[in-house]
Formats: sequence, C-alpha cells, structure tokens
Amino acid sequence: MPAPQNLESAATRFRWATALIAICACLPAAVSVPQFHDAAPQAKFAYVTHNGYTARKYFIQPMCGGIAILDYDNDGKQDIFFTNGADLPSLKKSSPAYDNCLLHNRGDGTFEDRTEAAGLLGRDLGYSFGVAAGDYDNDGHTDLFICNAGPNTLYHNNGNGTFTDVTEQSGLGAKPPNTLSTGAAWFDYDNDGLLDLLVSNYTVWTPETDIRCQDSGVDKYCSPTQYRSVANRLYHNLGRGRFEDVTAKSGFGSARGKGMGISVADFDGDGFQDVFIANDTERNFLFMNQGDGTFKEVGLLYGVAYNDDGIAVSGMGSDAKDFNNDGTVDIFYNDLAEQIFGLFVNEGRKSFRYSSVTAGLSQISRRYSGWSAGFIDYDNDGWKDIYSANGDVDYLGVNARQHDTMFKNEGGRTFRDVSANMGAAFLPLGFHRGSAFADLNNDGAMDIVITALNERPRILMNAATSGHHWLLLDLVGSRSNRDAIGASVKVTTPSGRTLFNHVSVSTGFMSSSDKRVHFGLAQEKSAKSIEIHWPSGLTQTLANVRADQILRIPEPTK
Repeated sequence: MPAPQNLESAATRFRWATALIAICACLPAAVSVPQFHDAAPQAKFAYVTHNGYTARKYFIQPMCGGIAILDYDNDGKQDIFFTNGADLPSLKKSSPAYDNCLLHNRGDGTFEDRTEAAGLLGRDLGYSFGVAAGDYDNDGHTDLFICNAGPNTLYHNNGNGTFTDVTEQSGLGAKPPNTLSTGAAWFDYDNDGLLDLLVSNYTVWTPETDIRCQDSGVDKYCSPTQYRSVANRLYHNLGRGRFEDVTAKSGFGSARGKGMGISVADFDGDGFQDVFIANDTERNFLFMNQGDGTFKEVGLLYGVAYNDDGIAVSGMGSDAKDFNNDGTVDIFYNDLAEQIFGLFVNEGRKSFRYSSVTAGLSQISRRYSGWSAGFIDYDNDGWKDIYSANGDVDYLGVNARQHDTMFKNEGGRTFRDVSANMGAAFLPLGFHRGSAFADLNNDGAMDIVITALNERPRILMNAATSGHHWLLLDLVGSRSNRDAIGASVKVTTPSGRTLFNHVSVSTGFMSSSDKRVHFGLAQEKSAKSIEIHWPSGLTQTLANVRADQILRIPEPTK
C-alpha cells in the first residue's frame, strides 16, 4: 500500500504549490533586474558605422561612430544622430554607405530615417568622429557640431526639421591644419548665457603621413605614442552665431595631449564649469576654471593625471557625476584591457582619490577595452551605475570582440558586474565605440544607444521592471543658457535621502546624451524638495514634487 501514500503526498504537494502560486499572484511584484531589448531591428534605416576598413590599416580607423541624442523637432521625444566614416585613403564619402544618419523618434518604439530631409547626410564632410548637440544661439532649437579629420562642421537647426551648414560664418571650422578632432562639449564657461565650445584634439594626421606598422608582415595599428600630441581648442561664443578661438588666452593651449573623452562639471563648487579630459597614452588633464575667462591645468596636483601607479593609460571615454551622493562630482574613465578602468573620488573639492581598487573595478574591468562610458542609474535605485562600450583596438586576438559591461553601484562604495543580467541584446560581441544615454520612450528608465564598427547600431530600450520611482527634469534657462548646461540639482526625499546630478550632455567618447536630468528614487514616491543652482547664480527650490513624471522647469527671470 505504499504507492497510494506516495500518490496522496504528490497530490498534496501539487495543491499546496497551486495555492502558493495563487497567493504570490496577489502580492506586489518583487523588484527584478531590468533587461534591455534592441529597438533597432524594428526601425527602417540603412546606417552602418563604416570606418573605411582595409587590409592596409590607417591610424584613424578604430575611432568611428559618434552619437548625439537630441529632440531636434521639439516634439518631446528624443531623436538620434550618428556620424560616419569615409573611404581611405581618399577621405571621401564615396557612396551612401558613408552617410551620417538622423533617426526621428516616432514615439511608438520605432524610429524613422529623416537624414536627407534634414540636410544632414554630410557627404562633403569626409571622415567624421564625435558630435555635440547644443542650442548655441538660444533660439529653442538644438544644433549640431561635428568633429572631422578635415575642417569641423556646425549645423544650425532651422526650426522646421532642417539644418544648415553655418561653419564658415561661425568661425568654428578654423583649426591647425590636419588636426584630428575626436570630440566636443558645449558649456558656458563664463556664465554669460551663451554656450561656448571645447573641442578635444588628438594629433596631426593625413593619409599621406600615416605611419605604417606591421607584425610579421601583417598590418597593425600603430601605438599613439608614435604621433604628435596637440592642444585642445576653446571657442568663446560672441553671440549672433560667431565664435572666437580663445585657446591661447584661456590657458587651454598650454597643455598638449591626445584628447578623447570630455567631462564638464563644477568640481570645486565655485559656480564655474571645469573640464576633465581623458588622454590616450598621455597624462589626463583637469582644467579648473578661474572665473576670469582663464583655466589652470591641475591634473597632477588634483590626482587625476595618472593611475595609482603613476602611469598614463589609454584614456578613452569619461564621465563626471556624483556616484556616491556626497554632494561632490567624481570622475570615471575607461581604457584598454589590463589597464583597469579609472574611478576618482572627489575629496572635499580640493583633490581626488584614485578608487578603482577599493571600489572593485580593478578585478571586474581588467579584461575589457572600453571606449565610450557613462554613469547611468539603470535600475532607478538612486545610485549611478557605470556602463562601458567595449571592444579591442584591433581585429586580432582572442579577446578582440567584446561585449559591453554594466557595473552596478552598491551603495556608493563598490561596483558589481551585472552585465550577464542585462539581457541578450546587451551582450553581443563586437568592436563597440560610441554610446549615449536618454529616456527614449519617456517611461522614466534610461535607455542606451551604441555604435559598433561595421555594424548597425543598437537602440537598447530599458524594460523598467524594477518598480522603482523616478524623476526626469527638463530645465530651461532664461538668464542662463537655454539648455541649462551647468545647472546643478539636489533632490531630497521624504526619508531624508539626498541625491545629486547636473546638466551636462558630453558623456563618454564622441557622444552627446539627453540633456534632461534623471533621478532614480527607489521606493520614494515624491521629492520633498528639489534645489536647482542655475549658472546665472539663481537658486530655485520646489517642494513636495510627486515622482514618476517629466517636469519642465523654467529658470526664474529674477
């Protein structure tokens, strides 16, 4: 008679399991890890990041695929722009395969190619690298600046869905001959209400002067140390669409490097925007704004020039955000495999502490070659995590093609690799380059756009399954620049938690992100207060703001 007893116990277990499932279905959903899915396959566009790859390897080929996220038509939805490469050695966009690309966000999870209609194909630009989005003339329409191997380009947004090349009259096309400009950042360094422009320059190069390096008769990319270092360039906005090159008199001309990622923030809390620049195989720069139109390079003094071993690494993408919510802005950069990604904690606004080892990054980042990067609170828990777009420089080796990484912020102290939990769309192997962050579907969860050499880009939509609350603040300057770049925001929750962020669109490498300021609020359903420090010097406070909304906040006129 044992068999019936076994059957009875099995039936009993089944009834209990059914009851438990029913009970669980009535309970609130548990917090789960957000997953990303790729919306690009549902979008009709031909763009592929073509870097002009040939068996004869040219030095610039690994640097291609800049991204800008902007709402170019002011419909409340963030659109996407991509730069592209060119044939080598001609530096000509010899076919439509090298066209740049503007994707209009249709608001239903799909994107439409509007490049030609907008006048942004860029077939006369040659080989393009980074792109920066900003409203330089405060007319309410976001403009685009593109970095090229030849003259750089400024496109003015006409406000009717089209752009016009205004480079010649703007003064932004002028730069030392044959200078490679890799990235740019809009910011108002003198707080006059007009966006100025910083351009990160890498070296002097032409196809004719390209150095050919080989290993056993096979071409390889030469070390950057074989190329000359150059100064970055600062352009002051004079108004009426004109810019003045103030590189020499501002102090930027005093330091020469191989500029890659640009991060802009007020690191010392004096009300003026400072600049961190990650350099490739050179010491990093920290330009502190003196408040009189000049900058002082203090990277060595502040502890961000080198890693903890006093070594200059291949600095690539960078970002500056307050990852530990202590009210001061910290710095992150990524670099090549075995070099360890760099994390610098701001200590009292007077120096930085190299914290890669104590934060756990030395172990989890060692095998990756990172290019673009950024702080992103992907799960809305109020702690900014670290994303890195990865892939080796060359196409050789067992670890050449790499997947991207997400390092979860554990309470502002350490980071944990959660890449495997981000979904299959997050993990393809490739040579990933540009990345930008935005809430593309306005659901409060930050999405990611990534390029990869000789592949279609990915548009990773965040599934937002954590159940956490959020705020997205769209600041509009009046006395300050209209984009509010440089405005800092402090959010205090009912439980007493304080969160910090600021407006800065220059993120990672060659890319420009959503200018709206994102806050994850975890379980908090409101903000007790929102304190905004505008670049003009005004302070604005909002009280008792409900969570889970996009809030447009104009700057007070007085």
